[in-house]
Amino acid sequence: MKTLGILLLAAIIRLCFAAVARTTADNRIIAPGASLEKLAGDFAFTEGPASDARGNVFFTDQPNDRILRWGVDNKLTTFRKPSGRANGLCFDARGNLWVCADEKNELWRIDPRGKVTVVVKDYQGKLLNGPNDVWVRPDGGVYFTDPFYKRPYWQRGPMEQEVQAVYYLSPGHKKLTRVANDLEQPNGIIGTPDGKTLYVADIRAGKTYVYDIRPDGALANKRLFCAMGSDGMTMDNEGNVYLTGKGVTVFDKTGRQIEQIDVPEGWTANVCFGGRDARTLFITASKGLYGLRMRVKGVGSQ
Repeated sequence: MKTLGILLLAAIIRLCFAAVARTTADNRIIAPGASLEKLAGDFAFTEGPASDARGNVFFTDQPNDRILRWGVDNKLTTFRKPSGRANGLCFDARGNLWVCADEKNELWRIDPRGKVTVVVKDYQGKLLNGPNDVWVRPDGGVYFTDPFYKRPYWQRGPMEQEVQAVYYLSPGHKKLTRVANDLEQPNGIIGTPDGKTLYVADIRAGKTYVYDIRPDGALANKRLFCAMGSDGMTMDNEGNVYLTGKGVTVFDKTGRQIEQIDVPEGWTANVCFGGRDARTLFITASKGLYGLRMRVKGVGSQ
C-alpha cells in the first residue's frame, strides 16, 4: 500500500507539472513554434517601424535618409527618399504618417497621397533638440520626445532648448505644449489605445515611466514602470509593453518582465506590430529588419 501511495503521489505531481507547463506555453506571447526571422538586411541603421491600417510596415534607414516599406506581400520598396533624415514614425487614424524629421529638427505629416507638411519646426522660437519618437492618440493629439543627439549632418549651433523633454501637439495641430521636462533623455514613447495612459522611456536614466493623460493632453501621476530605458516601444492587446536596446524585453502591465527576445545585432532600435492580422512583431535592429510571429497582436497607433 505504501508503494502504491508513492506511485499515485508521483503521478499527481507529474500531472501538475504538465498542467503548469501547458499553462506557461499557452500564456507565452510568442506564437507556438515561431522563431525570429531576418526579413531584410544591408541597411546602415534601421529605426521607427510603424504599421498602416492594412498591415504594411514603414521604417527608416536614417543614415541613408530614406523611409522604406515592407508590404503585406513580403516585398521591400522605398517609400520616400530623401526623408528629412526620418527617425521615429507613427500613423494616425486618417492614414497620415507622422515623421520625426531629424535633419532640421522638425515634425512632419505625410498624407496618404504623399504630400509633406512641416507641422512643427520650433518651440517658442527656438530649435527643437531633434524629435526622436512619436505617438498619436486616438483623438489626433500628438506626443513626441525631443532628446539631443548631435548629428554630423546638422548645420546648426548648440542645443537651444534648456531641457530634453516630451511635447504635446493638440488635435488641431495649432498648440504645442511641453508636458514633461524632468527627464534626462526621453526617447521611446507609446500610449494605450484608449488614449488615457502614456509610457515614456528615459534612456539615459535607464528607466521607463508611465503617466495618466488628462483630457487637455497634460500628463499627471508620473510613476516608475520599470528600471529599464528604451530606444523604441510598442504595446500588444494584452497591455504588455515592449522595450528595445539589447534585443526586445517585454513587461506586463504591472512592470514585471515576462519575455526576452534576443536579436543577433549590436543594437535593437525599435519595434511594432504589423502584417494582415497584426500578429507579426517587426523589429528594426542596426542593419536588419526582423519578424517574429506572435500569439498576441498589436493595438492602436504604433
